[in-house]
Amino acid sequence: MSANIHVGCCGFPVAKQKYFETFKTIELQFTFYSLPRLETAQKWADEAPENFIWTMKAWQGITHPGHMPTYRRSKMKEFDRQKLGLFRNNEQVFKAWQMTRQVADLLRAKIIVFQCPPLFKPTEEAVLNLRHFFETIDRGPFQLALELRANWVKALVRELCDELQLIHCVDPFKEDSVTKDVYYFRLHGKPPGEKMYRYTYSQQDLIRLKDKIDQLSDAREVYVFFNNQTSFEDALRFSELI
Repeated sequence: MSANIHVGCCGFPVAKQKYFETFKTIELQFTFYSLPRLETAQKWADEAPENFIWTMKAWQGITHPGHMPTYRRSKMKEFDRQKLGLFRNNEQVFKAWQMTRQVADLLRAKIIVFQCPPLFKPTEEAVLNLRHFFETIDRGPFQLALELRANWVKALVRELCDELQLIHCVDPFKEDSVTKDVYYFRLHGKPPGEKMYRYTYSQQDLIRLKDKIDQLSDAREVYVFFNNQTSFEDALRFSELI
C-alpha cells in the first residue's frame, strides 16, 4: 500500500520535547476545551520540528451546547453559552469558528476535527445546521473532519461528507469510514464504557489495525491517533509495527 501513514497521540501524554523527538504528528485536544492565546499557539509552532504535522480539534463552542459539562474546563468567557453548539446559525458559533481558525493558521494545521456530542442526532434541524455551517465558513487551506457520536445512517453521513467535502472521522475498531482518500482514525480504547480509555491495545489489536489499513487500497493519507490512557506506548508500538 502506498498511503502515507501518520501515527501519534491525541494531546501530549509526555513532555513536548520528548513527544517531538518520538512522533511527527499530533492531534491537539486542548483546543476543544479552551482555545490558547495566539502567542501560545505560535510558541507551540516554533517549538515543533520542521515538517511536524499538526491536527487539532475545533473549539466545542461550535459543536457542544453551553450547558454540557465539558465547559467546566473552558476559559472562554466572551461567549453567550446559551447560543453555542450544534453548528447553529448565529454570530456566536461563527465567532467560535473564526477563533478556532486563527489558532489553526498559526499552527499551519493540516486537519481540524469537529467532534460532535451524542445528543447531536440526525434531525432535520441538525442536517440543515451542518449544511449551512460548512457551506458558509471560509475553511481556508484546512481539511475538515467530522466525528459523529450518535447513530447516523451511513448513507446520510456519506451524502453530507461528499457534499460538504468532509473527512469521516471514526474509531476503526467500532465503525468504518464512509469517505475515501484521506482516513482519520481516533482510537478511544475498548470495549465501550466508562473504563474504555484505560484500555491498553494488545499486539493482536495493533496487527488487526495494520491489516485494516493495508486493505484501504484507495488511501492516500491515513492518520492514526491514540486517545487512551497508554496512548504514547501504544502509538509507539504501532509505529514500530508499520
